[in-house]
Amino acid sequence: MKTAIEVDQICHTIGVKEVWYFGLQYVDNKGVTSWLRMNKKVKDQNLQKQYPWRFRFKVKLHPEDVAYNIIQDVTLRFFYLEIKELVITDEVYCPPETSVLLASYCCQEKFGDFDPEIYHTSLLDIDSLLPVRVIQQHRLTHSQWEEKIVDCWLEHKDQLREEAMLSFLKIAQDLDMYGVNYFEIYNRKGSKLWLGIDALGINIYHFNDKLAPQIGFPWSEINNISYSDKRFTIQTANKSPDFVFLTSKSRINKTILDLCIRNHELYIARRKPESPEVQQMKMQQIAERKERNDERMRLKKEREARIAAEHNQRVLEQKLMVIEQEQQASKKSLVVIPKPRVMTWNGRYMRVRNSFED
Repeated sequence: MKTAIEVDQICHTIGVKEVWYFGLQYVDNKGVTSWLRMNKKVKDQNLQKQYPWRFRFKVKLHPEDVAYNIIQDVTLRFFYLEIKELVITDEVYCPPETSVLLASYCCQEKFGDFDPEIYHTSLLDIDSLLPVRVIQQHRLTHSQWEEKIVDCWLEHKDQLREEAMLSFLKIAQDLDMYGVNYFEIYNRKGSKLWLGIDALGINIYHFNDKLAPQIGFPWSEINNISYSDKRFTIQTANKSPDFVFLTSKSRINKTILDLCIRNHELYIARRKPESPEVQQMKMQQIAERKERNDERMRLKKEREARIAAEHNQRVLEQKLMVIEQEQQASKKSLVVIPKPRVMTWNGRYMRVRNSFED
C-alpha cells in the first residue's frame, strides 16, 4: 500500500481533510530522520530492520498564513499542539516577552476565562508553558512568572478555544524559525552551513545562526533543483551562478528534494483558484463557526440575564433586610403612655374608670 493511502486513512480516522499538510516521519536504517515518500509503498522505503516500525504523524508542510490557509478546526489543533511543543522545547526560538504571551493563550485554550476564585496561586505549571531558556535567563519566582502570564491571560476574556489556538499560531508564525526544516550542509570550501526550507522558499544560514538567513531563494525565482549523490544544485531564474552545496549523505538530499517539491507544489496551488473541494470545506467551516458563535452569544445572554437576576435578588434581599431592621428599631423605641383614670361617686361607693370608656 502506498504511503499516500496510509496518510489518507489516518486523516480520515481523525477527521482531517487537509491531508496535504501532513506526513509520516521515521528514522531510516542509516539513522537519518526522513519522511515516507507518498508515491512509494511503505515496505519499499529505507526502513529499519527491527520490527515494529515506528512512524510519527506530523505536520510536514506549513501554510503562509494560518488565519487564511487553515480551514478546519481539527487541523488548527494539530498545528497548535505541534508548534506549542516546538516553542516550549526551544526547537523554535521565541523571545521571553512573546513566550509569556503565547503561554497566556495556552491557558485560555485549556482553562477558558481566568477566574480568581478558581485559579489560585501555583495552579500553573510554568515548566510546561515556558522554555527552560527563558526561565533560567530571567530567574523570576514561580509567582512572578504566574503574575506575568495571568496579566496577559486576562486580556483574552471570552475567547473560545479555537480562537485562542488561532491567536497563538498567528503570533508563532512570525517567529524566525517557524515552519522551517533545517539541514546541515557544506559549501565548496567545506564550511558548515544550515539550509532551511519553508513555505516561501529556500534559505541559507550561518552555522551559528538559524535566525537570520544570509541568502534567500524564493520559489518564484528558482528554475530547477537537483542532486547527484551528495551534491545539490539550485538553479535560479535571474541568470545568477548555480548555488551548489554538499551534504553528508545522499539520503539527506532525497529528503531535501522531496520537501522542496512538496512546498513548491503547495506554493503554486495557493496562487490558483480554489478547487470545489476546498470551497465546500470553507463554506462548511463558516457555517459551523457561525453556529458555534450563535450558541456562544445565546449562552452569553443567558449568563448575563442570570447574573442580572441574581444581582436584583441580592439588592431586594438587602432592602428587605433594611426594612426589617427599621421595623425592629421602631418597636424598641415605642413609648407606652398610661391611660388617664376618672373617679366618680354614686352615693354608695367610689367608681374608677378609664376616660376612654366614654
